[in-house]
Amino acid sequence: MPLSVMPTSSLADDPQPPAAISAVGLRKSYNDTLVLDGIDLRIPAGSVFALLGPNGAGKTTTVKILSTLISADEGQAQVAGHDIATSPQAVRATIGVTGQFSAVDGLITGEENMLLMADLHHLSRDEGRRIAAELLARFDLTDAAKKPASTYSGGMKRRLDIAMTLVGDPRIIFLDEPTTGLDPRSRHNTWNIIRELVADGVTVLLTTQHLDEADELADRIAVLNDGRIAAEGSPGELKRLVPGGHVRLRFTDPAAYRSAAPALPDAIRDDEALSLQIPSDGSQRELRTILDRLDSAGIEADELTVHTPDLDDVFFALTSTSGIPDQPKETAR
Repeated sequence: MPLSVMPTSSLADDPQPPAAISAVGLRKSYNDTLVLDGIDLRIPAGSVFALLGPNGAGKTTTVKILSTLISADEGQAQVAGHDIATSPQAVRATIGVTGQFSAVDGLITGEENMLLMADLHHLSRDEGRRIAAELLARFDLTDAAKKPASTYSGGMKRRLDIAMTLVGDPRIIFLDEPTTGLDPRSRHNTWNIIRELVADGVTVLLTTQHLDEADELADRIAVLNDGRIAAEGSPGELKRLVPGGHVRLRFTDPAAYRSAAPALPDAIRDDEALSLQIPSDGSQRELRTILDRLDSAGIEADELTVHTPDLDDVFFALTSTSGIPDQPKETAR
């Protein structure tokens, strides 16, 4: 039975924020291969929504459908209030798309790449040059603007790629695995760019196989598996789907350890390691309860460690048949 996050009920006078992207029942097959099996999405404006899933799960196909690059076999979707089937040109006028593979032309300079995009958006010569200069400066590419893009590093090419996407001032951006192949510094620079875009009110639909990336950036995450959404929620909600969270107390004094066990009756004892393991979701309330019980008994633990599932655990639980991981990650407190 798939894991799921139940929707939270809301008051009638507290409406949901407007949706930048909405989809119902999207299906897509290639020959006899079913890639999307009826997915529903609702992405609020001004947010980051991440699609996770293994290779072949349907992430890129979803982006291609919503950006009108291909058509769905069944289902309906709206982007910026425009129907993707009946008003594809209106959709294209409001979006920007950065694919897995760079659209940068390495034979021309960075500035020429930007001006080419300005021409495609039918901007005047002066307006195109102004916007190109502003975006090159914003993405720290001014010094390299006159150099052939083939001489750029991977991180510079990705920055140029995103800058080219922004020439038309899109309010919705599709980023399909934007940091694939980048070094850690370039990845973090790209994350900062995405955060800046969202701070300006841009909506971002992000596909990624980097779970830490989704955890860092996304307001909500949907996990795709076998063409269906296996679960959707905030990063915190998805982590709470996976059982196994607990608090571990370790003692160096055997007498303190023996006194602590009766004060925490739900704890699992490890007499050899002098440790107690208490089931917990890691919340502040539960931690306070545990510490209050120790204080009431006049006992102090030498080490307290909170073990919480992370998105790796969620991903493997949802996309494999091996079940819930045995050992959640731990964070020392």
